[in-house]
Amino acid sequence: MSIPAVAYYRVSTQKQGQSGLGLEAQQAAVLAHARVQGLSVVAEFTEIETGTRKRHRPQLEAALTQTRRMGGVLLIAKLDRLARNVAFVASLMESGVRFTAVDMPEADNLTIHVMAAVAEREAALISQRTRAALAARKARGLTLGKAANLTDKARAAGAAATRAAALQAMKPAAAYAGSLRGQGRSLRQIALALEEGGFSTRAGGPWSAEQVRRLLSRTEAPQRH
Repeated sequence: MSIPAVAYYRVSTQKQGQSGLGLEAQQAAVLAHARVQGLSVVAEFTEIETGTRKRHRPQLEAALTQTRRMGGVLLIAKLDRLARNVAFVASLMESGVRFTAVDMPEADNLTIHVMAAVAEREAALISQRTRAALAARKARGLTLGKAANLTDKARAAGAAATRAAALQAMKPAAAYAGSLRGQGRSLRQIALALEEGGFSTRAGGPWSAEQVRRLLSRTEAPQRH
């Protein structure tokens, strides 16, 4: 007899929820994972968020209640759909419900908590840097948003911001890789786990042991040879 599962989807706007944009991809990922794991999806809940009251998720609460009542497992298509907030992820873990992020099925609670903490911290730093940069430009008497104000220094800052954004995008993969490295996994084993977890390299190609080494070195993760 297959294990019952509850699917939880999240889309960001009412329009997206009505059109199915993003939703169909999540449904396909969850159903594919359920088939492979021998799970039977018996209920589905879709959260439609508008950007306000993000902490209030009635559909997630309903999904947790249903999963707990059945003694099954909660399936979520993408880890970032949980929320980039440590307190939220912690409350989900403390609910006592078994859950799996389909894009990273091997991730344990510790790994997920670390990734949420990294995402939250990076979001806060980016916000602080943006406010500081805007305040500095305003203090110099520059009008924000005009092409005439794009000095060489501003262009350089833009390039630096692009590089920072690229590094920030790799933070979840780096956190996962660092967690696996801490468990004694080899670089090749981590590369395989990143592939299976659905993580992409910056170039979009497959992972290699050398790419994992560079990823860990950028985040000053401890290395084993």
